[in-house]
Formats: sequence, structure tokens, C-alpha cells
Amino acid sequence: MNKINPKSLPVAEKQHLNLGYMRLSDSAPLIVAQELGFYTKYGLDVTLHREVSWANIRDKLIAGSFDAAQMLAPMPLVITLGATGIRAPIVTGLILSLNGNGITLAPPLWEKMTELSENPLQTRDAKATANAFAAAQRDGGEKQPLTLATVHLFSTHTIQLRMWLKAGGLDPDHDVRIIVLPPEQMVDSLAQGVIDGFCVGEPWNSIAVAYGVGVLASTGFDVWNNAPEKVLGVLEDWHTHHPGTHLRLRLALMEACQWLADMNNREPIIELLSRPEHLDLPAHYLRPSLTGHIPQGRSDAPREQQNFHVFSRYNAGFPWRSQAELILHQCEPMLGKTFDANRIASITQQCFRTDLYRESARLLDMPSPDKDYKSEGSHDQPYFFSEDVEVGSDLMLSP
Repeated sequence: MNKINPKSLPVAEKQHLNLGYMRLSDSAPLIVAQELGFYTKYGLDVTLHREVSWANIRDKLIAGSFDAAQMLAPMPLVITLGATGIRAPIVTGLILSLNGNGITLAPPLWEKMTELSENPLQTRDAKATANAFAAAQRDGGEKQPLTLATVHLFSTHTIQLRMWLKAGGLDPDHDVRIIVLPPEQMVDSLAQGVIDGFCVGEPWNSIAVAYGVGVLASTGFDVWNNAPEKVLGVLEDWHTHHPGTHLRLRLALMEACQWLADMNNREPIIELLSRPEHLDLPAHYLRPSLTGHIPQGRSDAPREQQNFHVFSRYNAGFPWRSQAELILHQCEPMLGKTFDANRIASITQQCFRTDLYRESARLLDMPSPDKDYKSEGSHDQPYFFSEDVEVGSDLMLSP
């Protein structure tokens, strides 16, 4: 661990902070930073607030109830644009996690897909499951389109779900019905037949499998390798007035992410995450994704995917502006408009603050990319962007 002296840092303009987070496995960095004393190390007194929906997170951050919050990667971009009905400039200088989502379907639908599929589905090849889902949708005749849920219209979940549907030859805007539900409502809604499937973060896929009401069709990683998932979001104005506090907060969370990058550290922290004051969920539901053993179905062997959650590996914390541009382009169908290159560049440069990440990384003696953009969607293996900067694969499922 680094030898940084917090006393040498710019003063914290505010020490007592309120941070919002969701009941998800990849909230681990925010909780670890509290339990292992990283906030305290940097002179911060942080109170964590668990929320039930991303809309609540957005509203409380904008209202000033939260100083900072765990947010979905697209949220700073679309909220800055005013696409959610509220316009407020939000910036991020830290990606908190990559990956972490799954597409889970009702067992009867999965059985139908298995019957109709031209290829075995046991391996969960994303293209094969997408084709099988499309076959099941078309086999429904004049019935209502299948209903799938996502956690927020502007989320990596929605982007991955739409990519998956397109890979099967479906039009996400017409051939299926996509609705928004809070993560905690997904499993019950699937069990009651309100929806036919969902794309959600862990542990809700694992819980659906454990209850016997869901079958994992694909992981988010299989649809978009190492997609930016959660970010640390703050109001731009808050950052302007609290740059020292923001720096210290990023440093604390980056240390937590570094700690979580060691798979040997994950098992000991699971019981802590499960406590009532944190995620308030049984540890055995949190363990699968955090240890890389992903449940697929009650009769199927777990899927081994060590990169299911990436917290620091592959320079995960760097807010690539090329990924922000990709996210905005993927959101255009939901926004009902397209943006010219200048507008895209302006928003990504305003919201994805690579300078803030580099400032933190330098203090922690961590490498950071010297450019803000990289090619996206062409690497099937991790590679070195520069001599000391390794980044992960970035393949995306295509139609």
C-alpha cells in the first residue's frame, strides 16, 4: 500500500460527508473504505446511506442531501444533458467498478428457448442465448411482446440488454417491452410473472437462481467486456467548492478498490458486507459474484468468471472519455435524438474528468493513461495501452 501522508494533502473543506449507495455487491468499495478506515485515514467522517432506486440517488445528490454517490456510469452524462427531466452538471473522477450485471430469465421461457435453439445453451454463449430468446419471442405469435426489466433507462444494464436483443435480430424498441424497476423488486416481479426477465446487478441474479425463479442467460461481461458500471458522482458545483474533500474521497475509495482487487481479500469481507447496516443480505448470496463463481441455474454448474467484478485491475478507475462517447451514442435511441461530434465531446469532457483521476493516481503512485481516448470494441484480450498501463478486453456483442 502507498506511503502517502494525508497531512500533506490540500485541506478538506468539509469533513462530514453523506454518501449514497445501492444494495448491490459492487457497492463494496464504499463499504470497505468505511470498515477498513480509509475514509478516516484521509480525515473524512462518512455516513453511508442505502437507497432503493437510482432515481432516489439522483434526486438526493441534486438536492444536496448527498455530497457524493455511487452512480450508474451513464448518469452523470445524461443528467448533465437534462435527459432525466432534471438538468444538473455532474462529474466523475473515478470509475468504481467494471462489469457486474446479468440477464436472467424466467425458467419456462428458458425451457422454451432450449427447445427452439439450434445450438446448445449450456455454455451460455451470448449470441446463442440471444438467438434463442428471439426465437421464443417470435414463437409467441400474436401474444404480447415479452417484458424485460432494467434498473434505469440510462444504465449500462439497458445498453447491454439492447445489445443482446439486437444480437438476436430483435428491435429493442418494438419487438419487446422494456420497463424500469428498482433492483430489489426484480426477483419478486419475475416470480409473480410481472416480467419475463431482467438485466440487473448482483446479487439479484444469484438470488433469483437460488429461489428457482430465474435462469442466468448471459453475464454483462459476455455482452460488453469490462464495461464501466458504477462511478463516483458529485455535482460539478460541489467539486468546485470542495476540491480538497473530493480529492481525499477519491483517494480513500481508490485504496478500497485496490484492496478489493486482491481476490484473497474478498472472502473475509463478505460477512461484513452482509451486515444489516450495509447490504442486509445473507452472505451466501453475495459470495458467488465476488468470488467469481456465478450461479446459472439450479441444475447447472456455476460459471467461472473471475472478472465478473473488476474494482481496480486493468486501471479500472480511469474514466475513459472514449467510453463516455460510446455510452452517449448508445443512449441516443432512448433520448430520441442524436448529437453531433462537438456536443458529444463537450459533454464527455465536462463529465468524465480524467484530470481528477490522474491527480489521485499520481499521489498513490499508480499508473494512469496519458491519453483520454482508446479504441473500443476491438480487443478480445487484455493488452497494454502503454508500457505500464494494462487495460481489459473490450469486445461488444454485435448483431
